[in-house]
Amino acid sequence: MNRRHILSLLAITLLAMPPTIAVGQQKSLKEHLVGSWTLVSIIATDKAGAKSDRRGPNPKGLLIFEANGRFSLLTSRSDLPNFAINNVNQGTAEEYKAAMTGMIANVGTWTVDEATKTITTYVEAGSFPNLNGNTQTRVISSLTADELKYVNAASVSGTSDEATWRRAK
Repeated sequence: MNRRHILSLLAITLLAMPPTIAVGQQKSLKEHLVGSWTLVSIIATDKAGAKSDRRGPNPKGLLIFEANGRFSLLTSRSDLPNFAINNVNQGTAEEYKAAMTGMIANVGTWTVDEATKTITTYVEAGSFPNLNGNTQTRVISSLTADELKYVNAASVSGTSDEATWRRAK
């Protein structure tokens, strides 16, 4: 066979083969969100427009969106003081207050509205019992492969919070 004939057969073979990967196929918003995210910051804006860093410098946190619709969230200040007694049931009122105001944890289910870029979480259990059995909505303001930013316009503290997360490695 000559070179022209071989190249023609190769071209025909490649054109006849079904593609195994859809070129240019976009992932859904949900597919982009699935995975683990670590907390970078939560900037709270009160009704007067004043901003504060909700979890302080170097916050700790983990947000997990599972493909099956389950989620888990924990955010915490990095400077929470230890209890004087090494027993969770024997803290002082001040120690409990610092722990309660310095962190929040929730688990439950989640959905995403692709059109409005809104994440809705249904809280089954969490550190703030008033959220249990309720939903929260967060509007995605920015999403890349490695960073997620969303706004919770009605946080449980009465502020509008913009959270920034980095994809966990």
